Amino acid sequence: MSEKDANSERYIKIARACLRAINNSGPSEQSREEKVQLVYDAIDDAFQHEFEDYRQSLAVMSTVLERIASGQLDAEAAADLARKTLGKSGYNAINKPVH
Repeated sequence: MSEKDANSERYIKIARACLRAINNSGPSEQSREEKVQLVYDAIDDAFQHEFEDYRQSLAVMSTVLERIASGQLDAEAAADLARKTLGKSGYNAINKPVH
């Protein structure tokens, strides 16, 4: 999947969450501000969900970089660890996102 397709899919998921929040607010006793807040909350929840994988990848990469920076690995072991980590992160060999 290309980066553009993945971003489009994320956008669609977030937009759908917003539409659900709007549709679920319906005619009720809620004020306009409360209805708007429901949409903001839906956007925030959708973003949190969509970016959880990125936060986890960042945590793993930070740990790997700390290990490499410690100097306890020889150059080949450090390079191997970096390659394995990049392979799991969703980046290909020329640093283009694949998801």
